[in-house]
Amino acid sequence: MQTARAVSPYDTGLDRNDANYVPLTPISFLDRAADVYPQRVAVIHGPLSRTWVEVRDRSRRLASALAAHGVGRGDTVAAMLSNTPEMLECHFGVPMSGAVLNALNTRLDAAAIAFMLDHGEARVLLTDREFSATIAAALSRCRVRPLVIDVDDPMHEGGERLGSTDYEAFIAGADPGFPGLRPLDEWDAIALNYTSGTTGNPKGVVCHHRGAYLNAIGNALACGMGPLPVYLWTLPMFHCNGWCFPWTITAMGGTHVCLRRVEPAAIFDLIRRHRVTHYCGAPIVHSMMINAPAALREGIDWKVGALVAGAAPPVAMIEGMARMGFDLTHVYGLTEVYGPTAVCAKQPEWDALPVAEQAVMNGRQGVRYVVEEGLTVIDPETMRPVPADGETMGEVMFRGNATMKGYLKNPAATEEAFRGGWFHTGDLGVLQPDGYVKIKDRAKDIIISGGENISSLEIEDVLSRHPAILSAAVVAKPDPRWGETPCAFVELKEGAQASAEEVIDYCRQHLAHFKAPRAVVFGQLPRTSTGKIQKFLLRDRVKSASAIDA
Repeated sequence: MQTARAVSPYDTGLDRNDANYVPLTPISFLDRAADVYPQRVAVIHGPLSRTWVEVRDRSRRLASALAAHGVGRGDTVAAMLSNTPEMLECHFGVPMSGAVLNALNTRLDAAAIAFMLDHGEARVLLTDREFSATIAAALSRCRVRPLVIDVDDPMHEGGERLGSTDYEAFIAGADPGFPGLRPLDEWDAIALNYTSGTTGNPKGVVCHHRGAYLNAIGNALACGMGPLPVYLWTLPMFHCNGWCFPWTITAMGGTHVCLRRVEPAAIFDLIRRHRVTHYCGAPIVHSMMINAPAALREGIDWKVGALVAGAAPPVAMIEGMARMGFDLTHVYGLTEVYGPTAVCAKQPEWDALPVAEQAVMNGRQGVRYVVEEGLTVIDPETMRPVPADGETMGEVMFRGNATMKGYLKNPAATEEAFRGGWFHTGDLGVLQPDGYVKIKDRAKDIIISGGENISSLEIEDVLSRHPAILSAAVVAKPDPRWGETPCAFVELKEGAQASAEEVIDYCRQHLAHFKAPRAVVFGQLPRTSTGKIQKFLLRDRVKSASAIDA
């Protein structure tokens, strides 16, 4: 129960008003960018470029057109779009109409998309024609069909028209001076993002204006970003709203360089052509770049800042990016905390360490963003912090303003996620003596062999250093004697060779023998659209002994 606020000697007798209080929202970043840098290039997509004034006008037109079609506060507008200028405009135009943006994962199947459209009650769906087959199938399953608007991208040909109009026609007659709606409360929803659950239906994560504003600023602080960055979109904008970077780059008056296909040649070409200063990506993106032909990197003689997120980026990847001259910073988070909300903040003293030791220090999940209030490791049973000994495991938990409102229409899951006054990540980790968090594994990925806990991430880190291995994933294999033993799934570099015996021996040289894999399976690893390895599919495979040929 709230108690009455005590009278303070600093009360001025004047309550908040328009002059001294405005609810925080990243919408405000667009007006500032257009006012301060009106003719600076805001977005580049192939031969197309637009200034910040043009992006503001088009975002206002989108908001105006949505409002004219009855879309307002609390409504949902879904977007099935690639990394294109229209997707950037959605991150401003949709909330400016008062609506909530539901950016859809473009690689999901029709059943999942249909569930999200129905569950989120989308009033409008903007869809790139590349995805028309999936969207057509999804719409046939929907209980209520939203207004469908086709988005034509000159960088992609083909795809059926499904909508009653196209994006350019939709915004053509709208008002570029539309003032837009600010949130009535910064706690109001700005985005709906669905988790990629492995069982059952995904959960809808509700994000608020305050968290989006703060985490956008937190991103700039975490990677030391100054004004006017040039940012390459290797990360999908649908993934946690591009980790809030549509708002971050706009706040800094930067330039968004769009990329429709994530391919090493295209990445290096755009970095070179536009003098890109920053980008973000999953570990697989960085691995692709490290293993690309050296000739692709020629001419890039400036420092490029890069963020990598993941439970534990391999030390070999961190070392590889350093050799390329890229300044890699490791961040960590989840959809429920707006993408990354923790950073492995670099200490000057680490520069004196050998490169391999620097990589170990930089590979940790680190400390909370400036804009987040709490990040630590807690015993989930007692809800007490574990000792900072680097050994005692607990669950990694967050609390603060950059944490979701909760799960849409799922009070039970929301209550469980926030049990004890912390957001439970489901990641197991330790708190090291310097206060940095180090993840050991997902709770479901820990391998218990003969009563001993084995971290799959520890084994994967060793495997990643093998010269023939591109990437690896380790899961538990049932064992009649030990209960479980590690099974490694390995993807080799192009043209490389290695045997199961060689891989196992390599692990035994760098790990306690009981931690080394007992079985090795070679082949391409299954991944999500954001580059994460789908371990649940690998666990399904090991259930069948015939699928494992050590």
